[in-house]
Amino acid sequence: MGLCCFKSKQRESPRSRLHGNSPLMHLVNDLTVQSKNFKHRDVAEEILRIGDGKCNAKVFTFAEVAKATNGFNSESLVGEGGFGRVYKGYMELEGKSQTVAVKQLDRSGMQGNREFLVEVLMLSLLHHSNLVNLIGYCADNDQRMLVYEYMACGSLEDHLLDLPPEKTPLDWNTRMKIALGAAKGLEYLHETANPPVIYRDFKASNILLDEDFNPKLSDFGLAKVGPVGDKSHVSTRVMGTYGYCAPEYALTGKLTTMSDVYSYGVVFLEIITGRRAIDMTRPESEQNLIQWAEPRFRDKKRFVEMADPALDGEYPTKGLYQALAIAAMCLQEEAITRPVISDVVTALEYLAISNAGQLNEDTQEEEQEPSHHESRADGNTDKGGDMAEDEASPSSSDQSNVEKERER
Repeated sequence: MGLCCFKSKQRESPRSRLHGNSPLMHLVNDLTVQSKNFKHRDVAEEILRIGDGKCNAKVFTFAEVAKATNGFNSESLVGEGGFGRVYKGYMELEGKSQTVAVKQLDRSGMQGNREFLVEVLMLSLLHHSNLVNLIGYCADNDQRMLVYEYMACGSLEDHLLDLPPEKTPLDWNTRMKIALGAAKGLEYLHETANPPVIYRDFKASNILLDEDFNPKLSDFGLAKVGPVGDKSHVSTRVMGTYGYCAPEYALTGKLTTMSDVYSYGVVFLEIITGRRAIDMTRPESEQNLIQWAEPRFRDKKRFVEMADPALDGEYPTKGLYQALAIAAMCLQEEAITRPVISDVVTALEYLAISNAGQLNEDTQEEEQEPSHHESRADGNTDKGGDMAEDEASPSSSDQSNVEKERER
């Protein structure tokens, strides 16, 4: 088992990191030769500009990964999709047994050598509590496998969308906790990573949850290094999942961090409503979540229609209004009018603070006034942007308190 790392204290040039006798160099060269695509080297050099260039991913042999999953036994299979299969396994790491998730990519599927290389490089160089931890990879011959930390609760999609009757839905506070953690993951990519990284595939199935429902972004195969210097965007082939792509990106191929903010807004609306971004099983007028939500965003009396029925009314009314305001701002048609993700994080942190005790307050009000949702529903909004300030946005003093809390 090898270990890929760069020990130099001085920042190396991306090109210099691809020379020498390192596992990373071997990986890039092998994939370049196998695919006969020398753009892989260019992709690697671009990504290696991120951070300090340290790569801590371990290199596993096929035999080691096979042993960890008991020979890829069907009983170890925990997930399957267009990318391939995911197995639960066990490995001896740093002297102790650790539960891992092994993603075995389908060699005939959509996930090619480029996506595999991007995922290995991105998750080797990017480290944050809201990004999934890549332990290592295997690229023996034509095998393409990724070894991650095991996320015990699966994906957000598993707990939010199309739940079977016997499964307990997520409560309001857990939903907001997941939304905040996922936003912090994007904030790290957009504002801490240098140069910034555009995730490009933000959706519920890519948000994984640990045993305490802490979220981590996964699947970085479509991630792209963002614009630097005086460049305003990255021009690229349109990739991602239908229903989540920002309109300007889908139309022009011009990619910015605001594209991720729009996708975040779609997922946040899924979290609030329990509805899929695109659901062909619903009546035609309800199949597209954003189109279904638009007239409701404009009428405050209809806000309660957007709360997931599975919540059974157990949510703070003011918190629902504020959450919808945040989602609406992220979903603005014009990219320039959307908030940067750090502002979204600040608003969600304020929301978490203001939610404390609101469920109890709403319960007391409900006992006194059964129709408390309707009694508060006055005034209109334009996609949430003009919502009354006391309902929709934190005051300057509240935001200041949040900023201080984040600094601590």
